[in-house]
Amino acid sequence: MHEHPHGPGGHHHHHDHDTSDPRGRRALSWSLGVNAGFTALQAAVGLAAGSVALLADAGHNLSDVAGLAVALWAARIVDRPATSRRTYGYRRAEVLAALANALTVVFMAGVIAFAAVRRLGAPPDVPGLWVAVTAAAGIAVNAGSVALIHRAGRRDDLNLRAALLHLGADALASAGVLAAGVLIWWRGWQIADPIAALAVAALVVVGSWGILRHALDVLLESAPSRIDTDAVGAAMAADPDVEAVHDLHVWSLSTDFTALSAHLVVPPGRDCHGCRRRVAGMLEKRFGIAHSTLQVEHRPPRHIMPGRPPADCHAPVDAGEASP
Repeated sequence: MHEHPHGPGGHHHHHDHDTSDPRGRRALSWSLGVNAGFTALQAAVGLAAGSVALLADAGHNLSDVAGLAVALWAARIVDRPATSRRTYGYRRAEVLAALANALTVVFMAGVIAFAAVRRLGAPPDVPGLWVAVTAAAGIAVNAGSVALIHRAGRRDDLNLRAALLHLGADALASAGVLAAGVLIWWRGWQIADPIAALAVAALVVVGSWGILRHALDVLLESAPSRIDTDAVGAAMAADPDVEAVHDLHVWSLSTDFTALSAHLVVPPGRDCHGCRRRVAGMLEKRFGIAHSTLQVEHRPPRHIMPGRPPADCHAPVDAGEASP
């Protein structure tokens, strides 16, 4: 843990978070190679069989290969050290990669849905057995990749979650193609192909929503959903040397790095540095906020009038009201 006092304020943080995840990167590399090879094979079978469904699934797989490549790039670049220009390093690379991956999945779902609607009226004749066998192989490949990445990576890594979303969506798409292939081969129901494609597209969009919302929250510097900012402000104001807290901001740089900045109003003559260290330690222990920048003021700002605190000002709470 490192402390850097700056005059009346202070900067309290540590860098114990290990963003390096070699097992996760190895899992992504393996999945990228296997999925790229299978996508080429699936496209070749689709061309040979004249199967539009297989070609569409191969196109979906191609977007997954691109998504895995972006995820692998983000997993590597996030470990680069901070510079004088990028003072936080590349911690948000995983968030940008996750957003790009999720948007790609939604776009491909729209393309598949559009093609499926066009085929509802006149579904093409395809060899159902070829479609079913190839789709079953696709499910096996994607299931293996999902299991490998899930075991190797951190569960809170948004970048790996997006990669898992890609592979899971791909497995669902292959399952839909498999079902359609079986129905076409067994019953001759050619319309099963576009119906399955529409169902898969809907599932993909629903599954992408959580990743999109989380990534946008981080990019908009929203407070993490796990943190109640009102409770944080009240806990800071409950310190015996704190008269009020204002200009409180909590945000995330990545899935494992939460930051906070705030102004603490302390009565004249009190140990402002001791108060700052005490509040920073409480934030880390109670709320998991390890990077806090606290500005200590010995007199209330002019805009804080007695009995009329601003909207973002947290006054001390009674002992009975404070959270344990």
